[in-house]
Amino acid sequence: MTTDKAPDAFRTISEAAEDLDLPQHVLRFWETRFAQIKPLKRGGGRRYYRPDDVDFLRGLKHLLHAERYTIKGVQKIIREQGVKVVQQAGKTGAFTLASVPPSARAAAGPAAVAPAAAPPLAALPAAPRDARSALEAALTELTECRRLLAAVRAA
Repeated sequence: MTTDKAPDAFRTISEAAEDLDLPQHVLRFWETRFAQIKPLKRGGGRRYYRPDDVDFLRGLKHLLHAERYTIKGVQKIIREQGVKVVQQAGKTGAFTLASVPPSARAAAGPAAVAPAAAPPLAALPAAPRDARSALEAALTELTECRRLLAAVRAA
C-alpha cells in the first residue's frame, strides 16, 4: 500500500480497496452480504475500516477468490466458526478445509473442495509398462474423482 499509516490506523474505502487489490464497489457489495463488515461512517457517508475489518475483508477475499468458496459457504463458516476464523485467514493468508465442518464445505460447493494431497513418491506403485495400463489407471482415478464430486454435490 502506498500510504504511510500505522498498522492499527483506520483506512478509507479507497485505501482498503487498494490494499486488498479490489475495486471499491466490491467492498460495498460485501457490506450488503456480510453483516460483520461495519465500517465507521463519518460526515458525507465516508467509510473508515478498522484494522480488524481489513483483516476480515482480506480473509473474505482469500476464501472467495483463492479458496473459491461461495458467499453462502463463507456465511456458513462464519455462523459455525465465527468471524475470527475469517480474520485469521486474512492475517495469515492460509485457510485449511480441515478446520471447516463438512456442512460448511458442502454449502461452499464443489469448487471449494481441495484435492487430496498427493501421496509421497515412494508410496506410488511402479510405473505401468505400457500405455494401455496407464490409461486404465487414469480412468480408475477419474472415476473415483467423479464419485467423490457426486457425493459432495449430494450433501
